[in-house]
Formats: sequence, structure tokens, C-alpha cells
Amino acid sequence: MFKSALRSLLDLAYPRLCLACGRDTIPEQEILCLPCTYQLPKTSQHLYPENQFTDRFWGRLDLKAGAAFLYFSKFGRTQQLLHQLKYRGQWQVGQKLGQAYGKLLKEAPLFTGLDLILPVPLHSRRLKKRGYNQSDHFAQGLSESMGVPWTSKLIVREQATVSQTHKTRMERFRNVQHAFVIPRPKALRGKQVLLVDDVLTTGATLEAAGLKLMEAGIASLSMCCLAIAEQ
Repeated sequence: MFKSALRSLLDLAYPRLCLACGRDTIPEQEILCLPCTYQLPKTSQHLYPENQFTDRFWGRLDLKAGAAFLYFSKFGRTQQLLHQLKYRGQWQVGQKLGQAYGKLLKEAPLFTGLDLILPVPLHSRRLKKRGYNQSDHFAQGLSESMGVPWTSKLIVREQATVSQTHKTRMERFRNVQHAFVIPRPKALRGKQVLLVDDVLTTGATLEAAGLKLMEAGIASLSMCCLAIAEQ
């Protein structure tokens, strides 16, 4: 009773605000208010073998399936959520959205038969600075809903790269082309892998990581992201 009363007093003094709109209060353990939950710009890409996500890899990667959960636009709810996830220490955004998207992917025929979920890694310096990899938490949430194991140990970002902002697609790919290594290829051989990241823009980072996984002998490559940016 004392803890409950204390929690109520703290909520009055420091109300929990929606991480998307920053206005409405939300219950404990939640990240979004009810209006934002229903108004998130969700895609339906997981239902279609060819979509805006897979189009960005056409002729570059042999994807079994590809999809993003949300559309990303400047000043929208998705941008606000991703800002909270990447720069405000709100790692639970990745986990909660991963859980929600995992429930959809579990029922999607295109995403069946997966053996392993792998998040795109951060370089050790950036990981130390941020304190966590946002894609790890997205992968964890997906894993919890889909019942597919995840690990951050089987693909490593060995090279630190400069910011991808303001680069063309080809410049972005050259920037990350040799950034990733597979420390234990045998652990991936024959696996159906889901590679995940926070945002798809040109797809250069996912392409570079995906090519390394295919070189390691995986059976199939699928990809998903929290959001897909407009082009």
C-alpha cells in the first residue's frame, strides 16, 4: 500500500508522458498514449513479398522477406519515438515496438521458419558512448513475441564509420562495405536469419551486413526495421 501511494504521488509530481506526443499521460509500463497507439503510421509490408522495403534491395540482395513496422516522416510520431530510442536513453521503445511488431510477423506467412534474429551491431566506441544498441532491444522484443532466439554475438561491427547523413546510396555502401565481420561462420551455416535495424533509408548498412551473412552460408535472409524513411 505504501509503495502504491508513493507511486501515485510521484505520478502527480512527475507524470509519465507519451514518448510520441509528449503531452498525454500514460500508465506505468506503457510508452504511448491511446491516441498515439492507434495513430502510429503502420505499414502492411509484412503481408506482401514485394513492397517498398524489398524494392530498395532489388538486384542487390536475395531476400526471402522484408518489411518495416512504421513509416518515418519528419516531425511525425515515428521520428519522435526513434529520437527517444536513440538519443534519450529510452531503450524500452525498441523492445515495446519489437513486441508489437513480432505479434504481426508471427502470423505472417512470409516470416515463418526463422531460426535466428540478428540485430545490426554498433561499433564498440559508439556502443560505449550510447550505452546500448537500439537494434538489440528491437530484436529482443521481436524474439519475445515470435518465439525465435536472438543474439548480438554472431555479427560484429569491426570498423568505425563516419556518419551516413548527406551521403548518396553508393557513398553510404562504400562507407560500410567492410565494416562487418562474422566471427563464427559455422554457427550461421544453414540458418534462416532475420536481420533487424532501427531505420531503413537507402539500405546500405543492411546490404553490407546482409552480404556478410550470405557469405557465411546462411540458408535464407529476411530483414525488418522499426521504420522506413521516405525517399
